[in-house]
Amino acid sequence: MTTTQTTELELAAAPAEAAPTSAAVPAAASAPAVTPPSIHVRALLTWIAIFPLVTLGLTVIAPFAEAWPPVVRSLVLTLVVVPLAVYLVVPQLLKAHGRLARRRAARRG
Repeated sequence: MTTTQTTELELAAAPAEAAPTSAAVPAAASAPAVTPPSIHVRALLTWIAIFPLVTLGLTVIAPFAEAWPPVVRSLVLTLVVVPLAVYLVVPQLLKAHGRLARRRAARRG
């Protein structure tokens, strides 16, 4: 018997763990429920992140990229802008939007 078969047999024989119930997970009483931002809000936040990064990136690479073909300029620009937007800027904007939404929900009551 191989180790894979042994592992499968052990898993099949092992008792199933009880799934946590909703009563087992306490709800945060102080934090009001806030829905995730709509696709339109996320699109706007993404644009707010991308536009300044592209503008800044074009300004920075312009002096030494004048002779580059447009495809190479776009490649270099997107190699920098996309990771910055996806991993740094957009998450921060989403956090800020979440804080504002929670404040608004708390005021409403």
